[in-house]
Amino acid sequence: MWIVFSLLAALASAVVVTLSKAGIKHVDSSLAFAIQSVCILLVSWGVVIGQGNLPDVSRIERRVWIYLIAAGIITCVSSLLTFRALKLGDASRTSPLDKVSLVFTIILAVIFLKEKINWQVIAGAVLMAGGAVLIALSKE
Repeated sequence: MWIVFSLLAALASAVVVTLSKAGIKHVDSSLAFAIQSVCILLVSWGVVIGQGNLPDVSRIERRVWIYLIAAGIITCVSSLLTFRALKLGDASRTSPLDKVSLVFTIILAVIFLKEKINWQVIAGAVLMAGGAVLIALSKE
């Protein structure tokens, strides 16, 4: 089932990139991100409240808070950088390069989460990185 959710997330991400690129043509990239962030805030807390998970906030451990806040800050930085890249370049070329994050995720998961990988994961990561670079450096 995780594969279905991952593929749906990838499709949603592609739609977001396309809509964001269309939306930032005549708007500052930081302003566009701020507008989207308000929507993210409203929808995410709406889901939490709708699922009845709001009381769980008080049960989150301090260390988990630190991880989640750090990840939130880095998510904002990542999104600001992505929006700036989209403002300056073509979506079809900036987005694949942004997806090199998948390769970085594999490396960080091995180092910090002690996840085990096999040759297929390594080969896939190399192909993904190579494909992203090939697309990003392609001629217009």
